[in-house]
Amino acid sequence: MDFQLSDDQRALRSGMRDLLGAVFDRDRLRAAVERDGALDRSLWRELGAAGFFALRLPEEAGGVGLGLPEAVLLFEEAGRALLPGPLVATHLAAGLVKGAAEGEAVVTAVAGELPVAHLAHLAEADAVLVVGGEAAGLPGEEALGETLSGEALRAFVAAARPVRSMDPLTPLHRAPAGAAVAGAGRVSATEGTRAASERTRADAERAPAATERTPAHAGRLRFEAALLTAAEQLGSAARTTEAAVQHAGEREQFGSPIGSFQAVKHLCADMLARTEPARAAVYAAAVTGDPVEIAAAKLLADEAAVRNARDCLQIHGGMGFTWEADVHLHLKRAWLRAASWLTGAGAEELLAAGLGTAGRLPRSSAAYGRPVPEAGGGG
Repeated sequence: MDFQLSDDQRALRSGMRDLLGAVFDRDRLRAAVERDGALDRSLWRELGAAGFFALRLPEEAGGVGLGLPEAVLLFEEAGRALLPGPLVATHLAAGLVKGAAEGEAVVTAVAGELPVAHLAHLAEADAVLVVGGEAAGLPGEEALGETLSGEALRAFVAAARPVRSMDPLTPLHRAPAGAAVAGAGRVSATEGTRAASERTRADAERAPAATERTPAHAGRLRFEAALLTAAEQLGSAARTTEAAVQHAGEREQFGSPIGSFQAVKHLCADMLARTEPARAAVYAAAVTGDPVEIAAAKLLADEAAVRNARDCLQIHGGMGFTWEADVHLHLKRAWLRAASWLTGAGAEELLAAGLGTAGRLPRSSAAYGRPVPEAGGGG
């Protein structure tokens, strides 16, 4: 099997990088910081028009008809650009929430089984996607397609309380997740199944051998969200590596570029050595959709994003800590993403369980339903 990107995939990634360079350059990034992360609805619609949210919906449903491997490439570019907003939740809501696929609606998400949840961009959301919690009459089954909108959403927002976010581009609210499940307006079982089938059809066609490992299981949405978040972390890790190498080549001390000093060389090499294994893990998990491989990818990508941002700060020296520099924004976002969807502790639990049930996982979706420590949904 050839794991190299196809020409179409490279063109897709390049096109998204060019688009983000045009509609979300550094000036717009800093403008977003100054307005405390408030979403730019025109940017959201630009993303919708480019197919960012409808990427995995079939063409007959108004989507692009691609799969998880292509979605990972787009989210990697979003991570590089520090693109703000609940991108993952809105992408997952395409086909479930009206206007999400086109970028007309902003959708955030909450893990319904947690006693307390932290939601990103709740004040600006048109709907909340409830991931987790039991579906009515189906004990042990995830409530697929639960959404909050209208009066239920307004009541939920009123009950939520803003909390200080470490990331200036990601405003957070704290709310009891149980209230979301109680007030959610459920998409009918038929509609939820149809939407799930539409989103995963392209993935199944591209990786038919993976369907035994990725049925319509209880935790599918959560693991897809974790994988897309890992892709954002990968993009951030790659960008901070590039920034560190660039600065090391330009900054001079004692008449020489600091990149010629052995200690700086080692830092840059370590950053690359973390990024590339994370890339391989994220790309492989996008092909298989396996929960254990997604857990490994999230673990590696979180480590690469956080530690690379820290090393990038170190290489930049005192200026790296200043508000005017962008390095601290990558670190703060990486910390926030690491606590979203699947935490390090949760990923380690899944990997440990996978080691003990390696022969059972391909024939069962039990691992998807295994309760693991995890944070709220977020973006």
